[in-house]
Amino acid sequence: MIRATGLLRTALWLAGIGLPVLPLREGKEPFGNCPACTRSACGDRPHMKAAGPCRCPAPCHAWGAATTDADVLTGPAWARAWRQAGAVAYHPGGAGLTVVDLDDAKAVAWAREHLPATTVVATTRGEHWIYRGAMQSVNGVRPGIDLKSTMSYARWRGPGTGTMSPLPDVVRALVVKEPTARPIRPVIVPASAGGGPCPHRSPVYLERGITMAEQRITAAAEAIHTTVYRTFLAVLSAHGRCGCLTEAHTGRLFTAAQARGESARHCEDAWTNARTALGM
Repeated sequence: MIRATGLLRTALWLAGIGLPVLPLREGKEPFGNCPACTRSACGDRPHMKAAGPCRCPAPCHAWGAATTDADVLTGPAWARAWRQAGAVAYHPGGAGLTVVDLDDAKAVAWAREHLPATTVVATTRGEHWIYRGAMQSVNGVRPGIDLKSTMSYARWRGPGTGTMSPLPDVVRALVVKEPTARPIRPVIVPASAGGGPCPHRSPVYLERGITMAEQRITAAAEAIHTTVYRTFLAVLSAHGRCGCLTEAHTGRLFTAAQARGESARHCEDAWTNARTALGM
């Protein structure tokens, strides 16, 4: 067992509260693979959700090396790394967390306007906003904004301030590309134009369709942008050509979408994109 340094003491404290940790070199980079693991000779799979079958005792494989095991952290295989370390990092996804990494003042200003309050940690140039809940890690979701969660690591910069909130849909939606007006594949719709003969046997069919659409939007666990767009597309495909839809119907759909965090503008854009995709 190695003697605890300041960084190691921090790492052990973090591990004790459930954060998988790893040492970083000067410059915030993880330690490279040992000779036995170079070029995946050990059979690791760092591109998967787990590091793979490799059980190398050294702090290899970047985020895949993160651990809460005190015996590993203080063992001889990590001793050299701790002596050379410049910082401690943690694997947010391994603890069920997501870090919204805001790299500059503009990104911070955007977050303060659009994201719910949560634990905030000051960084060199911006802030880390930390939420409860894991998701896909993606860099560059907006200018100056990266998402660090599964298969990623974040530098520990202190506990921060504020109460941690659940991961909001608006953060999950950052990884979803906005739908375009051009349809991906042809969509079959009734041939008649608005105001033409109604192919439905009764108003009950329309009412059931609107109700199901509301329920689909309300029940969406993630990818709200995409769910709203596809729901609008389905409603318009079934009911948009015969003149059955009224402002009351579209108002119900917009209300359901806005209750899940969509703005009125996003609703209007999604509706317009769906109409354009259907050639309306």
